[in-house]
Parts: sequence; C-alpha cells; structure tokens
Amino acid sequence: MSKIGRSPVSIKEGITVAINGNVVNVKGTKGELSYALPKGIVVTQADGELLVKPEADNPEMNAKWGLARAQIANLVKGVDQGFEKKLELQGVGYRAQMQGEDLVLNLGFSHPVKFSPRGGVKISIAENIITIAGPDKMFVGQAAAKIRDIKPPEPYKGKGIRYVGEQVRRKAGKAAKAVGTK
Repeated sequence: MSKIGRSPVSIKEGITVAINGNVVNVKGTKGELSYALPKGIVVTQADGELLVKPEADNPEMNAKWGLARAQIANLVKGVDQGFEKKLELQGVGYRAQMQGEDLVLNLGFSHPVKFSPRGGVKISIAENIITIAGPDKMFVGQAAAKIRDIKPPEPYKGKGIRYVGEQVRRKAGKAAKAVGTK
C-alpha cells in the first residue's frame, strides 16, 4: 500500500479537471497541463477531490501508484500557484541579463552563454538573482539545473551559479596545506 497514493488530491475553486481515458487534463489560472497515467492506475473525481487507485493489487502497480498521485498533485498546484526556483551568481564580473525571452550569462568564459527556456518557463533577474518560474514543476527544475550546470560553484573560492541558500563545501588551498606540513 502506498501512503502517498491513498491521500486524495483536493481541487480548489477555479481549477477544472478532465479525465479522458488514461490522460488527466488540469486547467487553471496559470495554464493547462496534462499527465498520461501509467497502465493499471485509475483516477476518479468526486466531491472536489481526485482519488488515485491501482486496478489490481500487485507490487508493480503499488510502485506507480504514489508516483501518479504526486504527479497529479503537482499539476493541480502548478496551475493554481506555480513553481519557482532561485539561483544566485557568485563571482567578480559574473552578470546575467535578458535578451527578449533568452537569458544571457557572462561567466568569465571567452563568450557569453545564451539559455533559451522552454515549456512555459519564465525567467527574470534582479541583482544577481535569477528567478525561474512556471506551472510545470519538471520544466522549472530542469531549467534551473541546466543553468546551474553552465558554471557550478567551485570549492576553492565558491564562484559560480548556485541555488539560493545552497551551502558550498569549501576546500583549503595550497597555501593552507603547506603551512601545516612542516
């Protein structure tokens, strides 16, 4: 039995859910999203809630049950509130600016790096903080991860792109090692 799968997904006012066979369509103020259910998972709508259940009781269906319920809950939350990730630039001369819909990063490379968002993701910049927002949790997280991968924080000076609040484990440099070896 799945603890996550058993709990119902509540639907707020202003959100419409349509179940067409094995596809769940959710529409709200932030947009419209859909999810294709795995084989053997059934969704029913009753009293402003969505109930996710497996067709048969076997370990394979139980493994997909909680995942399907979590995905549907993310759809409902995404079209209502949306998701957001924040990245910060650390380093002298590191800059980010918007060129239309594209993000242009100057990170000490010989060329500026251009990133084009997809999947309804919106990017904004305010004082070296890059905010990635959108209705689909997967696309928001994937865009944030790809931007961070352009220049991840390095362990000696901590320069690079990091999530806001991320702790970077720092290493001692050569000078600090040489002092303690005599």
